Amino acid sequence: MYKHIIITTDGSELAMRGVSHGLSLAKHLNSKVTIITVAEAYPVQTAATPASWNEAQEKHTAAALQAAKNAADQIGVEVELVREVWTSPAPAIVETAKKLGCDLIVMASHGRRGVQRLLLGSQAAEVVHNSNVPVLIVR
Repeated sequence: MYKHIIITTDGSELAMRGVSHGLSLAKHLNSKVTIITVAEAYPVQTAATPASWNEAQEKHTAAALQAAKNAADQIGVEVELVREVWTSPAPAIVETAKKLGCDLIVMASHGRRGVQRLLLGSQAAEVVHNSNVPVLIVR
């Protein structure tokens, strides 16, 4: 059914639920798996230096990818790890899925609605809106 699944992670506990679900699905379907994390590009208005910002982003994303790789190793699923740098995760996820020919995106979401979603934004909603392939949202 799905031959190449891309699974998103930011290293959070919630994201790891999505990773676990996506890996289980991939194992069941014998699908190729790419795990993506997105580092935030250096913002114009910040007290951090570009070097310190990039170092912190690299450390955070490396830890997120390692946790996902460990989860994959535990259940015997081979994964490719991808780190992108964008101003926002959603377009990076959609573009990477398209570039790699993925046919399913798996990601976690808090499932916020109404004003709370408007105030906090929703990367998941943006991915669903802009993706040309199915998106599986894990809560």
